[in-house]
Amino acid sequence: MLCTRQIASRTLALRTARCGLSSTTRWMSSAAEESESAKAFRVEPHSTGKMTDLGTRRIFNEEHDMFRETARKYFDEECKPHTEKWEAAGMVDRSAWLKAGELGLLGCTTPAEYGGSDCDAKYAAIVWEEQAYSLCTGPGFALHSDIVMPYINHYGSEAQKSRILPKMASGEFIGAIAMTEPAAGSDLAGMKTTALKNEDGTYSLNGSKVFITNGAMADVTIVCAKTAPEKGPHGISLFLVETGMPGFERGKNLSKMGMKAQDTSELFFENVQLTEANLLGKENHGFYYLMQELPQERLLIADMGVAAAEAVFELTRDYVKERKAFGKPLVALQTIRHKLAELKTDICQARSFIDNCIELHSIGKLDTATASMAKVVGTDLQHKVADECVQLHGGWGYMSEYPVCKAFLDGRVQKIYGGTNEIMKEVISRDIVA
Repeated sequence: MLCTRQIASRTLALRTARCGLSSTTRWMSSAAEESESAKAFRVEPHSTGKMTDLGTRRIFNEEHDMFRETARKYFDEECKPHTEKWEAAGMVDRSAWLKAGELGLLGCTTPAEYGGSDCDAKYAAIVWEEQAYSLCTGPGFALHSDIVMPYINHYGSEAQKSRILPKMASGEFIGAIAMTEPAAGSDLAGMKTTALKNEDGTYSLNGSKVFITNGAMADVTIVCAKTAPEKGPHGISLFLVETGMPGFERGKNLSKMGMKAQDTSELFFENVQLTEANLLGKENHGFYYLMQELPQERLLIADMGVAAAEAVFELTRDYVKERKAFGKPLVALQTIRHKLAELKTDICQARSFIDNCIELHSIGKLDTATASMAKVVGTDLQHKVADECVQLHGGWGYMSEYPVCKAFLDGRVQKIYGGTNEIMKEVISRDIVA
């Protein structure tokens, strides 16, 4: 892959060489370039055979396509065949994590020196999308790679990064983050978990967390706790808590409406003794760190929402073309065709906005309010499309063996976690009136 400096150097050399060319030669060179540009043009999903087709979308290139093929093959071959087994177990096999690590699907944006691929956010987005296209919601890769790992990479000490990140990139370690509590979800100020400092400089961690994705399998968990309760949200710190620490226990794997293959657990901390080596970043800076990382979390939820909508739409398009009623395919009915037209229009509008957000994020320009808009757009769309597609399947859409039914159930939580959509609207409105 050429770096920006190499590309700029080659462009300058080409321009310099042209200064001595005849006008005819320059015209021929320009025409050839235009031809190459035409060949390289990438269509958008609204103009393709299927919205999930490879080789589309101008924010990506051929190298992204090759990576996407790897990701698509992984989810098709390593996840889809095992989904039923994982749903019964309430968690994904560790072997699936190790295989994902082997293929470079974990920690895409993590520096190579810590075991990652050192790629831009577009590569991470490809993994989000391909998982959503597969409708395999079990593996908690996005949270692991693009929420937990960035916290450690951005705020961790050299010792923390060099010890933990390579194991997370390989899939040997699974990561989780514990913010939500039984009585405090979006309201971080209401957090009750504390990590109070002892006279010897250690911390005593006490409290509980709930709805923790990857909670049952996690080897390392970022725990949010108050180190200075009197300071409210500005007294929050982040700690790295590892499996096996005395006083750290996992509760039951929670029974959920959807995402049944993804482990979601309660965590309990009773006088867990932590040292400075467990502190992630600076004491009492946790709230600031959380605010800095939220745009990526909300973007990945939004992008997975739109990708899931695209996948469910394509399933439904195939279904209504094959399913017959009154002696004709359902798609022969105008009301069905118009519903498909409405859904595709909505999806393509959302895809355009989300792709713009991915582009902004890849250059570090995605702000919190825009990321919040993305989450509302992506997850509201996902819910609408899944609901309408269940309706288009009729009674079969209500049967659990049909992918559209599972997609409806799995997608419902998207409007809740990562900050509820109601909270997102509050964030957006504050930016408007500021």
